[in-house]
Amino acid sequence: MKNAADIMTKEVITVSLTTTVQELAKILATHDISGAPVVDEQGGIIGVVTESDLIDQNKKVHIPTVVSILDSFFFLENPDKMEQEMRKIAGSTVADIYSSPARSVTLNTPIDEIATIMAEKGIHTLPVVEDGKLCGIIGKKDIIRSIAG
Repeated sequence: MKNAADIMTKEVITVSLTTTVQELAKILATHDISGAPVVDEQGGIIGVVTESDLIDQNKKVHIPTVVSILDSFFFLENPDKMEQEMRKIAGSTVADIYSSPARSVTLNTPIDEIATIMAEKGIHTLPVVEDGKLCGIIGKKDIIRSIAG
């Protein structure tokens, strides 16, 4: 069975926390990728930013439902979620919109396990890490290419 090393893209395009949202959009569009690892100054992975994070910036804000009982207000949903959505919508850099921590796999992770992680966790971009170093990236397109042969 194939594993991460067999299907990963070895030339990884990364971004930093200071990359602007507009620069990120250009990088994803120019390289035809759906996401990129976010790295710190030392090259360590601190998260992942994807097309979905960019799309979230253009969605409508969902106001949590509130119930009033005896002059008290009760949120039926977590108000922190709205705050997080607002932060993403107003974000101007990758630091404002990326997801952390990054879920990653190793070179020997089997393709069925990678597919399961992506499907169950709703992840589109998985960094491949070996000995703490980024050595590749796997997107849904890589899995599809491996199926196609």
